[in-house]
Amino acid sequence: MKLSFTKMTGAGNDFVMVDNRSLALSPVLTGDRIVALCDRRFGIGGDGLLAVEPGGNGADFRMRYYNSDGGEAEMCGNGARCFARYLRHIGAVAAEVEGVTFGTPAGRIEGRYIGSEVAVHLTAPVDIKLGQKLETKAGVLEVHFVNTGVPHAVVFVEEVEEVDVRALGSELRYHAAFAPKGTNVNFVQIRSLDSIRVRTYERGVEDETLACGTGVAASALMAHLVKGMAKPVKVRVEGRALLTVDFEKQGEGFGPVLLQGPALVVFNGEIEWN
Repeated sequence: MKLSFTKMTGAGNDFVMVDNRSLALSPVLTGDRIVALCDRRFGIGGDGLLAVEPGGNGADFRMRYYNSDGGEAEMCGNGARCFARYLRHIGAVAAEVEGVTFGTPAGRIEGRYIGSEVAVHLTAPVDIKLGQKLETKAGVLEVHFVNTGVPHAVVFVEEVEEVDVRALGSELRYHAAFAPKGTNVNFVQIRSLDSIRVRTYERGVEDETLACGTGVAASALMAHLVKGMAKPVKVRVEGRALLTVDFEKQGEGFGPVLLQGPALVVFNGEIEWN
């Protein structure tokens, strides 16, 4: 069987994109096959796979997102931006259309096309917990938490380049405080009055990634709440791309969060699979 795909990157977060509007791929997109497709040595390579499906409940399309371990996740911020760009790429959204909506397990997402960039309105953050003191091998850390579509822990550090993201990120990802589902982990350095630098350990990828859209959003929100940072917040990720996060306070929480940055097609191709 041949599978047509597009490889995309959103600020360094890379994805395998497939068109499943006919739902013909649904029986064969198994966890094992997704792992194989995302393998960087024997497959296409990617942090995850995104599939376009028919919309419903008022959304134009449905976005299915699978991490590189084959498990389906609720949402992916950079994936959502790539998803919106991919819809134009395959002709599902006309070039003159300025925006698109798509459903996810985390709620309905709205995407807008802004030149070569894409902005998405993420669902309103929930489960904000500030100042948790957690025991780790590195000592007691102050950890903040928010769910921006998927769960994220945020740790502020003096020098983000000195953090062992794989070791400490993995420890916090599986920490009892975030059981049973675990969490993504972001290490954040304040760079100026309106900008931060972020490195992220992603659950499901089980490693540091070059970018994480929902992690960027979580880090910006925590920088505002904990450090008093003004909005919009500029966020430099490990892939060196710059993203922008804007938001509005609503009582003790926030309304929908706007995440903007690059979403680019890398190449198109076909792959054989059994």
